[in-house]
Order: sequence, then structure tokens, then C-alpha cells
Amino acid sequence: MNILMVLTSHDRLGDTGEKTGFWLEEFAAPYYVLKEAGAAITLASPKGGQPPLDPKSNDESAKTAETRRFEADDEAKALLAATHRLDTVSIADFDAVFYPGGHGPLWDLAEDATSRALIEGAIAANKPVAAVCHAPGVFRHVQNADGSPLVAGKKVTGFTNTEEAAVGLTDIVPFLVEDMLREQGGVYSKTDDWGVHVLRDGLLITGQNPASSAAAAQELVKALS
Repeated sequence: MNILMVLTSHDRLGDTGEKTGFWLEEFAAPYYVLKEAGAAITLASPKGGQPPLDPKSNDESAKTAETRRFEADDEAKALLAATHRLDTVSIADFDAVFYPGGHGPLWDLAEDATSRALIEGAIAANKPVAAVCHAPGVFRHVQNADGSPLVAGKKVTGFTNTEEAAVGLTDIVPFLVEDMLREQGGVYSKTDDWGVHVLRDGLLITGQNPASSAAAAQELVKALS
């Protein structure tokens, strides 16, 4: 079981002067679920190398057992520091793709032609694609073979408008994940803010928020077994 995890390379939170990037729990929790399921994991990002970490995701209040495990895991940290450049990997080498969230993907991966082609290639090859929290934003321009939006008619979830409002970034992000999924024809649903909510519809697996990241990875393992 070869899994590609794709992280953001974007580190600027709009024009706020603050930093963003990937959300640590949304990388660490799925990483350990997949690793313990026996997966060989490859990491990639648009620019390669060390992807930017959203500093808020490493605050004491945001830490979890998985993020603390990662902080003590030299092997995982070395792997993260040396992600492959996204345009150097091929979907032919992997069984599935997992996109951790954080706000960064809304700026780069959502608009990245290489990421779009990777997802379209995975779906065409009958390989599942999972994305959690803000990462379902990467489906913004992805299409089915017939040119329709990938998420059209699919049960999907992602970071909610109310969760975005709660973190005070509604007017900062380039688009709202919930709105975009609905506009693209997705059959969007959600649970309470910060609750666990994961959906699988065919080859597409989506999780609502950081708390849903481990469950999304578990659903990906099920899809491959």
C-alpha cells in the first residue's frame, strides 16, 4: 500500500502579515493511521522541501497525542523536511492520495494544475483521494472525464462556514470551502462545529475539520482493503 500525502507550500495568510501553512494534527493523525496500517508513505508539496507549518497548529491548545508523537519522531520529521516536489511524482506509483488541510492549500493547491492533474489521474485510475478540513478546497477546479466538477452529485464535507467564522478568517480566505463545494454541485453535509464528520462517496473521501483527520485516514485504509 503506497500512499502519497500532498501538503501545501503556501505560508502567507492573505494580507494579514501572519503565517499559515498545513495544520499539524491533520498531517500527524493520518500519517500514523496510515503507517500503522502498513502503508509506505511518500510526501510531496508544490515547492518540495519543508512545507510551512501553521504556527497556531503547534500551540499548546492545539496539541494532541499524535502531534506530540510526531514532535518526538525524528524519522517522520526528516521525511517532512524533504518532501518531493509535486511535479516530480506520478500517480502511477501510488494506490491513493491524502491531502492534509490547513489554510495554505486554499491559496496554492486549489489553483495548482499539477495537483489537479494528479487528482484527475487518480480518479481515472480508480484510486481513492482523501482530503480533510480545508484540503477539500483542492477539488475546486478538478473535473470528471466528461468535464463536470469532480464533486458534482457527490456526498462531501469540509471546513464549515461557521467554523471559518469562529476562527475569524471568513473575509481573509480566498474562498469558503463549504460554499465552493456547494457551488460545484457537491451534496454537502456537516455535523456540529469541531465534531467528527467523514464521508466516502465512491473514490472521494472528505473530512470536516482537524478532529476528522484520523477518521478520514481510517476510511481511506478501508477503501484500499
